[in-house]
Amino acid sequence: MAEITNKSPLLDTLGRTHTSLRISVTDRCNIRCFYCMPNENVRFRPRHEILTFEEIERFVRVVSQMGVHRLRLTGGEPLVRADLPRLVEKLARLPGIDDLALTTNGILLPELAAELRSAGLQRLNISLDTLREDVFQKISRRAGLDQVLAGIAAAQDAGFQRIRLNAVAIHGLTEDEIIPLARFARERGLELRFIEYMPLDAEKHWQSTDVLDGEAIRRTLEAEFGPLVPVGRSHPSQPASDFEYADGAGRVGLISPVSQPFCSACDRLRLTAEGQVRNCLFSTAEWDARALLRGYATDDDLANLVRDCIQKKAPAHGIGTTNFVRPERAMYQIGG
Repeated sequence: MAEITNKSPLLDTLGRTHTSLRISVTDRCNIRCFYCMPNENVRFRPRHEILTFEEIERFVRVVSQMGVHRLRLTGGEPLVRADLPRLVEKLARLPGIDDLALTTNGILLPELAAELRSAGLQRLNISLDTLREDVFQKISRRAGLDQVLAGIAAAQDAGFQRIRLNAVAIHGLTEDEIIPLARFARERGLELRFIEYMPLDAEKHWQSTDVLDGEAIRRTLEAEFGPLVPVGRSHPSQPASDFEYADGAGRVGLISPVSQPFCSACDRLRLTAEGQVRNCLFSTAEWDARALLRGYATDDDLANLVRDCIQKKAPAHGIGTTNFVRPERAMYQIGG
């Protein structure tokens, strides 16, 4: 394993230590959720621009020496990347990596869940915004709910113990999905998290009035299931406010990046599918790691690029403020 000279933690100017890396493995997807992608005529990156598994492995090996120990694979839809379990196996073997997760829409999980588990994947986040096919198609603009549900079942059958369902909350569209999703998760022993709709849609239709905020979701849940009991965060940087149901039948989380930003505890950096490092989901700047990975740069050069990226991190994303600048990239181009 290559050794870098400076292994001190990745601290930004506000003292936030960065230990979590989100890795987008592709910008491609098999559905077209309006909060993430255009419906038609999507321009994907040419395949030669996308990082190889070996390049991703090298990047992770470098940042792991600076304290990054939690990884999440994203996209696009990561499961459309050919031979993804091979990358999972590579990353799972790296020293210092103790948490390896993947975010997926679940459509390809029936075929891949067992192989991913065997390769060393520890956790799954599965997108599930609704249990109704008509609403699913309004959001994803493709059919596929049955495959997602089959993917959840396949993940449980494969032995994944830590499965989280992610539901994007959209005012005027998903209010009626809150209770059915909660019941579904409670009955199957799954953790459910509702995520406020963010301004990262490719078609740029987002408006603040589209946000179904976390407090409204909490009121809806409590009216049906009784008081929600707050529980502590498992990690200080955890984005969700977690609650236990009063009857003990599981947990639910609320992620409120718009109404209640959690930037002060953020510990995440991102690597896009084509090798750009980002210090925030809403960053308007990027640092080109691919140029170093494909040039003659040393691992110390790569480490210094990451440090510079973290040093330039803003205090907060600024959604809702007069100086907020929406990034040019949509969610699928950044990685969730």
